[in-house]
Amino acid sequence: MCTSDSHSKATPATSHRRTFLRLSVASSIAALSSLSANAIAKQADKSPPKPENTITPQEAKNRLAAGNKRYVEGVTKRHDFLNEREPLATGQNPFAAILSCADSRIAPEYAFDSARGDLFVVRVAGNFVSNDGLGSLEYAVAVLQTPLLMVLGHESCGAVKAAIESQKDNKKFPGNIQLLADAIAPSVKKVLTQGDIFNASIRQNVIDNIEKLKTNSSIISNAIDQKKLMIIGGVYKLATGKVELV
Repeated sequence: MCTSDSHSKATPATSHRRTFLRLSVASSIAALSSLSANAIAKQADKSPPKPENTITPQEAKNRLAAGNKRYVEGVTKRHDFLNEREPLATGQNPFAAILSCADSRIAPEYAFDSARGDLFVVRVAGNFVSNDGLGSLEYAVAVLQTPLLMVLGHESCGAVKAAIESQKDNKKFPGNIQLLADAIAPSVKKVLTQGDIFNASIRQNVIDNIEKLKTNSSIISNAIDQKKLMIIGGVYKLATGKVELV
């Protein structure tokens, strides 16, 4: 039986096609690499969605204070939600990140008279640092370059009240509610001998979670050391809307 050597010997036409394909692939790779480099360069040169949010930590703190003052006085700004949608579709650069309680009476965006894209808010009942919350705040600092973090507590916090009852009365709560009380318990224990345990616990819980942010994250602590980040705490007053710094 005869065998053909057509597969072992390339014809001139076959060689030409192979050379053409190799050159085409190489050209495509070079073009893609060029496009990728251009995309990276454009991304680096791209202006932030809200240039007015590129500020120092102290300026961010002052801006929060000014916004809360307007909110308390009832003279809030008229925010242009329509025209800001398009730039925010490309990204975000909030000037502050806030760890706040998941209480329906507390809305940081309102309390500081801010617009969309201004605040990066993480909420959990009792405004304490959880692993998920810490990762979210690290994202704000490391990726979004947010210059200010705030832990925001508030008066009459139900989660803090539960933690006090758990410590003083050995009360147990259903489901995962007990986990909230347990997370806040260390702060409650520090002020059990004080007269106004409720308000003292709310304040201490803010102080302790500021410390947790500083000590439990090298991303956050390094940003503080480099003067790129400031951490502050506050307590929201329900009757007036004023945020008093801790």
